[in-house]
Amino acid sequence: MANKVAKPDLSFWQIWNLSFGFLGVQFGFALQNGNVSRILQALGADVHDLGYFWLAAPIAGIIIQPIIGGASDSTWTKLGRRVPFILGGAIAATLAMFLMPNSEFFVALMPPMLFGATMLLIMDASFNITFQPFRALVGDMVNDKQRDLGYSVQSFLINTGAVVGSALPFILTMIGVNNEPAEGQKVADSVVWSFYIGGATLMITVLWTVLRTKEYPPEEYAEYNNIDLEAQKAEKEQQAKDGGNAIANFIKTLISSPKVMFQLAAVQLCSWVAFYFMWVYSTPAIAQHIWHTAPGDVTSAAYNDAGNWVGLMFAMYSFAAAIFSVLMPSLIKATNRKTVYASALILGGLGLLSIGMIQDKYLLFVSMAGVGIAWAAILAMPFSILSENLPAEKMGIYMGIFNVTIAGPQIFAGLFGGTIASNFFDGNAVGLLTMAGVILIIGAFCVGIISDNKDKKLEQ
Repeated sequence: MANKVAKPDLSFWQIWNLSFGFLGVQFGFALQNGNVSRILQALGADVHDLGYFWLAAPIAGIIIQPIIGGASDSTWTKLGRRVPFILGGAIAATLAMFLMPNSEFFVALMPPMLFGATMLLIMDASFNITFQPFRALVGDMVNDKQRDLGYSVQSFLINTGAVVGSALPFILTMIGVNNEPAEGQKVADSVVWSFYIGGATLMITVLWTVLRTKEYPPEEYAEYNNIDLEAQKAEKEQQAKDGGNAIANFIKTLISSPKVMFQLAAVQLCSWVAFYFMWVYSTPAIAQHIWHTAPGDVTSAAYNDAGNWVGLMFAMYSFAAAIFSVLMPSLIKATNRKTVYASALILGGLGLLSIGMIQDKYLLFVSMAGVGIAWAAILAMPFSILSENLPAEKMGIYMGIFNVTIAGPQIFAGLFGGTIASNFFDGNAVGLLTMAGVILIIGAFCVGIISDNKDKKLEQ
């Protein structure tokens, strides 16, 4: 077969359009991260059980992303290859966002906390349906020369959406929206309206990507990636003739995974355990540590003020991540990906470690700036490194399998976070944030085992 034809350079705005919908998806995801614990506690969940509710996201990811990845690899429609899944996930996520903060009004269907947990599961499943195709879409469309730029732009858009989503409850409170539940309500209007705005933003931005992105048709994609369509068709026909053993085919694909995928897994383990602890336990930790609330207090003005402040902290780390995303391509050119990746994780670990030592709520923004630098690297570096080592015809399914390295650590953290807090930190949630900082620094040292051959390619 002839050598593959190089993919054309895309304009900056074409690369921007590829990931613009991710801005809205992350807007919604940031609202979930900053407010779901707050909503569930208002509906009656105990702080030590919060981690179990949050398990919905990683479990949904492990099940859904490989399925969606494999399906999108072989899906070609008028809308494209990845775009149909992005659009479908966005519609479902928007509906869940509209319903979750109103869980108490569906008491005729099921208890409010159960309804809220169900909406969280649907929201998480829907976000996961959109995440994987967005990441694979960049890998599909950009050439090797623009790969770091493509994932850096995606990281910038993700974090820009997260800044607004995280800060929105605080912003609405500042303009007069009630930040305490009104009589007869469990969830504050500032949170309810934030979810409405977030859902609408999600749909608008995803529609922008859907309408502005034209994916390569099968023949052109095959030409760019040196894929033999006839051989691929014959392989599928043989699999169907052999009974289409999906499990055997999946195991075969898993065994043939590139070595770098397993090397990245060690770093991913540390990264996602650390961030899971931060997302789940920041609100009770900051409420207890800075506002000095009692452990069972989930409705007072102080607790809700702490919840808004955590939203601002999350906005700060997302803002820092957005800025660092712009700088990453230049830093990579000046050094290399592994140096930038490891340094970013160390700064994030130091940021989390410092939270337990700080009493001034404004100094927490300095801590979160370091966390944001780590987050930018986590969103871009693994996918940029991995996508260079994946066969183009299986980009989607391998990206889906790789999600196990994101979801698995979160499941571990969700199962054992509450136990760790009770047994090692006397129920003090800020102890888990300190532990998260140590874990993230360990992840920085694990970057050293990754085989990144990009520098060798550039030298040749």
